[in-house]
Amino acid sequence: MAQFISSTHNSRVQQVRALLNQKCARTESGCFVVEGVRLAEEAAASGSLPREIYFSQTVSERGRQLVAKMETAGVETFELSESVLESLSATETSQGLLMVMPQSGTTLPVNCDFALVLDQIRDPGNLGTILRSAAAAGVKAVFLPPGTADAFAPKVVRSGMGAHFRLSIQSAEWPEITHYCKSACTPPLRLLLAESGGGKDCWQTDLKAPIALVIGGEADGASQEARQAVDDLIYIPMPGNFESLNAAVAAGILLFEVVRQRSQL
Repeated sequence: MAQFISSTHNSRVQQVRALLNQKCARTESGCFVVEGVRLAEEAAASGSLPREIYFSQTVSERGRQLVAKMETAGVETFELSESVLESLSATETSQGLLMVMPQSGTTLPVNCDFALVLDQIRDPGNLGTILRSAAAAGVKAVFLPPGTADAFAPKVVRSGMGAHFRLSIQSAEWPEITHYCKSACTPPLRLLLAESGGGKDCWQTDLKAPIALVIGGEADGASQEARQAVDDLIYIPMPGNFESLNAAVAAGILLFEVVRQRSQL
């Protein structure tokens, strides 16, 4: 039976608040917070059990059924007063449900033919949107070099819409990324950096071969380390002569150009 918590000073409530607000807390614990019934259902469907569940009386019937299912599986559950849960919620209208999940998506596949490197992507909403597109396109591994937003921050998790439970996500330095792409994968992955106005036309580039797409940041583009590591540059033709696209839009176009080309094999 769920333990009832009515104080914002409760140690468990403080721990959840730290996971929501502090990257260091998420890194040290290896956990992150999922909020809302739909995302909680995605998390449960992934087969990874939550460490803890927090809910209030405002949770929907679907949410209650999920809580009951997790209780049966041995997960600790805690009922929070409405005011306490509202104090934790990162959304304007809380759905009355929070789950503390392990960051189980950080294990890299033994081999892959489709990777994504998100270099200097600092906007959480853009990062989450790209992860969602990557999951839909069948990306096998996602790398986040230094300078990219934390993939497990609340806004990224919300924007990802369940992508975190379908992707292998790895924070890594560039030497680790290049080692994986060039030495751990057979055949090696070609590293292709999306560059506005430079390199090869993406429509004319062979994306059927094993590749790692590199998407640079919204403001300054990719880092110097990224530029030194890649094998080639590709660009998206823009007949409107516009300077650049939003990083999430550019990533979506390139990811599904890979899907289009490979579907013709």
